[in-house]
Amino acid sequence: MKKEAVRNRTNYRNNIIGWIFSTPYLLYSLIFFLIPLVWAFWISTTDWNLMSSSKKFVGLNNFKKMLSDERIQAAFFNSLKYLIFIVILTVIISLAIGLLLHNLPDKLKGILAVLFFIPYLTSGVATSVIVKYFFSYNSVFNQFLRQHFSLDIKWLQDPKWAFGIMIGIVIWKMSGYYALFMLSAIESISDEVNDACKVDGSTGFNKLFHVIIPMIMPTLTTVVILGSGLAFGIFTEPYLLTGGGPALATTTWQLEIFNTSFVQFQSGYGAAIAIVSAIQIFITIRIITFFMNGLNKKYGW
Repeated sequence: MKKEAVRNRTNYRNNIIGWIFSTPYLLYSLIFFLIPLVWAFWISTTDWNLMSSSKKFVGLNNFKKMLSDERIQAAFFNSLKYLIFIVILTVIISLAIGLLLHNLPDKLKGILAVLFFIPYLTSGVATSVIVKYFFSYNSVFNQFLRQHFSLDIKWLQDPKWAFGIMIGIVIWKMSGYYALFMLSAIESISDEVNDACKVDGSTGFNKLFHVIIPMIMPTLTTVVILGSGLAFGIFTEPYLLTGGGPALATTTWQLEIFNTSFVQFQSGYGAAIAIVSAIQIFITIRIITFFMNGLNKKYGW
């Protein structure tokens, strides 16, 4: 009985210590997540202009309104298009960069890894300003195309080109960052495995698809999930370059939430948009996670 009492006191003390160390995170979650989430749900049921002290209760009218709002429909489908292109292209390019760096000498590998990482550190505003100038009508690039190839492409006024430019900026910015994940995973493959591949004659794409990818699947999963989250959070590029146009081809959830809440001052409707976008993100990420977990189990992870 005495030993059991001592054990209970020890467990109680450990539990208290655990709660004490968890308190800062719990307070952070309460203040910056739970309370804003509940408040957002309440605001989404009102008609509020962000400045008035009175909020008119409208129930689910804000959510019903979204069903016929072409801007919201465009944001919904654009987010899926961004997701597909960004995830697939980012994974392929970052994996290619990781493989390239892996096969370089150590001294050169470190220098190039830093160079590939630099775009991630670049300001999205600065990048967007440079891109906007580069594709403007009077830019040196467009003048060269008109003079030598008789091409007059309206890059940011054509829906297909504008969307492609948005994708290109994000991929350029993030591929080098995710390549470091890939490089770390590839470097962790043991020498015994690489030696066995040499003995068996497994090289090139055969080694890539049957050895490397299965062995870096957890890292690949991380990159896919991070890339998926990134695709839903695009804001700076369409805001500065196209304003969501042309013909809503580049608009995103974040851009519509900002314009609705802080430009049109329909904050109740903006809160409803934010909630619907969060639901889409949650469901999509869960589906992708389920699929990737299946691949991990297939390869023994």
